[in-house]
Amino acid sequence: MTVHFIGAGPGAADLLTLRAVRLLGASPVCLYAGTYVTPEVLAHCPDGARIIDTQHLDLDQITAHLVDADRAGQDVARLCSGDPSIYSAIWEQTRRLDNAAVPWDITPGVPAYAAAAAIIGHELTVPGRAQTVILTRMQARSTAMPDTESLGTLAASRSTLVLHLAITRARDIADQLIPFYGADCPVAVVSRATQDDELVLQGTLADIADAVEAAGLRQAAVILVGRALERTAAPNLDEESHLYSAARRRS
Repeated sequence: MTVHFIGAGPGAADLLTLRAVRLLGASPVCLYAGTYVTPEVLAHCPDGARIIDTQHLDLDQITAHLVDADRAGQDVARLCSGDPSIYSAIWEQTRRLDNAAVPWDITPGVPAYAAAAAIIGHELTVPGRAQTVILTRMQARSTAMPDTESLGTLAASRSTLVLHLAITRARDIADQLIPFYGADCPVAVVSRATQDDELVLQGTLADIADAVEAAGLRQAAVILVGRALERTAAPNLDEESHLYSAARRRS
């Protein structure tokens, strides 16, 4: 049988892909992270499915459930919040499955940062402002960051920054980014994007930490930083895509 690593998206059940819904509905075993995956997403599981919350399990305990299901001839839906390509621990899990000769596949999902950008109504790559998006995180009680990926090193590009797993360090982040982006640089924080308790905070590097702390945010939030988030009243032709420009059409 097969272990299906499935991107559960940011939370809304109708943002699952058609393939994700099909695989969920056909898997008699489902493992999910209770901190992030919503009951509405789990409602796609078949009646009588064995549903296991992994938030208090370590990697070996999770793998044991996956291997046991395979040995019993059952497909497994292993739900990952957002998209499995980012901070999902798939690499560690699939190594163990390979060692146990358990087949697996991956179904992508809507990443949290894409949902956050949609909610605030912004493109993250605006001509003349930013053409690069950097997805990163901050170290707290977690895996150490490589020396080459310090926040200052990444910020030197002045690209649009997307910070995951970093909400408890909002003030430190702002202090480190102001020398590169300026205190007036726009910031958006989206907590539990697309879920019933979704919260959006918008401000600048100068004041966003105050807003985050006042809201009491501790997890499940994405921080977006960069000049691409600026909203201007009138279009600047230097900040419009060459792909659709009238000059290109005439050439």
